[in-house]
Amino acid sequence: MKHIIKQNQKFESRMMPIDDAIEHLKQINQPFKVELAAGFKEQGSHEVGFHRNGPFEDLCRGGHIDSTGQINANALKLDKIAGAYWKGDEKRPMLQRIYGLYFETPEELNEFLEMRKEAEKRDHRKLGKQLELYTYSDVVGPGLPLWLPNGTVLIEELESLAKEMEFKGGYKRVRTPHLTKGGLYELSGHLEHYKDSMYPPMQLEGEDPYYMKPMNCPHHHMIYKATPKSYRDLPLRLAEYGTCYRYEDSGALFGLMRVRSLQMNDAHMYCTESQFEQEFLAVTDLYLHYFKLFGIEKNVMRHSLHDTRVLGKKYVNEPELWKKTEDMVRKAMKKAGVHFVEVENEAAFYGPKIDIEVYSAIGREFTLATNQVDFAVPKRMGVTYINEKGEEEYPLVIHRAPLGTHERFIGFLIEHFGVRSPLGLPRNKWWWYRWPKRTRPTQMK
Repeated sequence: MKHIIKQNQKFESRMMPIDDAIEHLKQINQPFKVELAAGFKEQGSHEVGFHRNGPFEDLCRGGHIDSTGQINANALKLDKIAGAYWKGDEKRPMLQRIYGLYFETPEELNEFLEMRKEAEKRDHRKLGKQLELYTYSDVVGPGLPLWLPNGTVLIEELESLAKEMEFKGGYKRVRTPHLTKGGLYELSGHLEHYKDSMYPPMQLEGEDPYYMKPMNCPHHHMIYKATPKSYRDLPLRLAEYGTCYRYEDSGALFGLMRVRSLQMNDAHMYCTESQFEQEFLAVTDLYLHYFKLFGIEKNVMRHSLHDTRVLGKKYVNEPELWKKTEDMVRKAMKKAGVHFVEVENEAAFYGPKIDIEVYSAIGREFTLATNQVDFAVPKRMGVTYINEKGEEEYPLVIHRAPLGTHERFIGFLIEHFGVRSPLGLPRNKWWWYRWPKRTRPTQMK
């Protein structure tokens, strides 16, 4: 690498028609990149970019600096190697992954290395074991955490806090089963879009196949439909701490951050179009309250948009409603003065959303919570209300999970607070007395 830097090789780019690119990659024996390019074609791309420096050329979006000579060789470090399944799927080939680090200056590189040492001390997998929060068992299965008494204290404290906030916000609590007939997810559209992340169906004799619940929303829609609704009943806010199950690839599982059994701080608000802005911003305010409470100083709100190239495939084919609801979210966020960035092709299949990325005290990034708009599924499932004119109308649905899943949020808090209280709670809280003395955190915030 240092030799290439000294050669001051120029970076050159070119675009190639997608079919030509696939054929070119086949000829140079790059089967994985053939698969990537074929995926781009399926998503609607007509061409892909290549970049070359010296004799090396590869698929790349760019951009780049002008030449390798602009790279500071003293700010470069090869870090480690590891095995990685192709696309995180244990059924696919094992690849060799090489990790490298590069910064503009040696000082920034050294600062990162020191910060990483601190991160290793705060690793939630290490502290989770030390504080006796949770465990995994090969007998139970990967990605299925078993919460020990200490960890259960933290979960119950989070639930208690969230229930208190939701009670103040006018939410009504509901409960739904852990499994359902597949017909529910066919009706909602989730089976089409999320089947690969769901556990295989259970085929019972003489009955339709059953699925483990991967999300709560279709169940909440059925609760909404249990009784007729009019505009006087809206907004209606339904909340649940439902346990969901998602079949994550083995290669993607990671401590509490990526699991197969997740307890979600979930809720759905059914509202009219005129009520949308107030309801959406109430969720945003709740997020900001939690960030302040838990000492989360840095966060980024991402307005996730659709991509017109995959309408009817990845996203419901309603171009006018996409534009309308994305504008509604944009207008609400600007009115509240909340900073956000916009990213394409990351929306939910049924509407735009705000995804929240937060950063722990040591700078590690977590995608923690979401605030989604759904204009499509109510129509699919016949979720209606009677408006002021006595006519049936479809409500907008806001999906929100300000604390995300308990698993990921507790993992974040452990790393954020380190060996102090994982929740930063004072000693006079009742949880402190439930926690065995021998495993109490050694320092308190």
